[in-house]
Amino acid sequence: MRASGGLFDLDALNESIALNEHRMAEPDFWQDQQAAQKLIAQNNELKERRDTFTDLQAAVRDLADTIELLELEADPALAAELATNLKTTQAQLEAYRLSQLLSEPYDAKDAILEIHPGAGGTEAQDWGEMLLRMYTRWADQHHFTVEVANYEAGEEAGIKSVTLLIKGHNAYGYLHPEKGVHRLVRISPFDSANRRHTSFASVDVMPELDDDVEVNIDPADLRIDTFRSSGAGGQHINKTESAVRITHLPTGIVTASQAERSQLQNRVTAMNMLKSKLYELEQEKKAQERAQLEGEQAEIGWGSQIRSYVFHPYSLVKDNRTSYETHDVQGVMDGNLDPFINAFLQWKLSQKTQD
Repeated sequence: MRASGGLFDLDALNESIALNEHRMAEPDFWQDQQAAQKLIAQNNELKERRDTFTDLQAAVRDLADTIELLELEADPALAAELATNLKTTQAQLEAYRLSQLLSEPYDAKDAILEIHPGAGGTEAQDWGEMLLRMYTRWADQHHFTVEVANYEAGEEAGIKSVTLLIKGHNAYGYLHPEKGVHRLVRISPFDSANRRHTSFASVDVMPELDDDVEVNIDPADLRIDTFRSSGAGGQHINKTESAVRITHLPTGIVTASQAERSQLQNRVTAMNMLKSKLYELEQEKKAQERAQLEGEQAEIGWGSQIRSYVFHPYSLVKDNRTSYETHDVQGVMDGNLDPFINAFLQWKLSQKTQD
């Protein structure tokens, strides 16, 4: 591990922390409460990065010391302890290395993740629910909180659509590689003839933006509807129309929230999601314009299939962008997505280096 250079510079990090703490000690620091809270949050993130790095340095030194002791004298109990600590430290190092690949402006933000099954009725809707379970398990493993902002159940099984608010440091940075079309090949449990089916679902991921990002929305461009909300499987049915659906008429973008009991709170949530969607749309337009100027062919929408999950006639999950693959289909469906995310972030970093 290097203390300076590359993706991590400990001296520069300590200098930034010291500078922030100097500003926090100034007499007029609290005159702008919002700016003060933002600086404190940023400084806490920097201190967490530094402390995690130094803790990992100490763990690596301890492992080296243990190895030296074992070279001098065999000790089965100490060797077993070394094996356990080595495995733990390796996992922590990999997680930390992965976090250092996140350098985009909104990587640290919470994430809004939507799942929309493609055509195919119950089969596709069941695939959507399988993806919902996969992302929920991944979030749980990373100690992120998951809120279901909107849930529309399928007619027989699965989901018609779902919107998740996944909250935690770097949630968007980790999850944005999941944006795109996910393809499933399996023997359908809904086909009495046991035929093989191919299903598709689109996953959209956006950062949850704060007030610092300006997105101009004309109230005249909005249609706001209210309806009765219900949770997954018809739970928490409200007698009042507290759920809110907002349609942005110029673009046709629709957001909805039914997570809160208050119509006002649901309206705020739906507006925040609309803000994120419009921001993403603008970023995509800029990316397309750049691609056209550079002579590239941008692949968008349902054609942008990013990953295939094959359950039959063999077991394989393969990412079409990085070519990373695994035969542990069950592990992936249980939320083991980090190898795919890591491969994508490494691939993205290599693309930047080439540019």
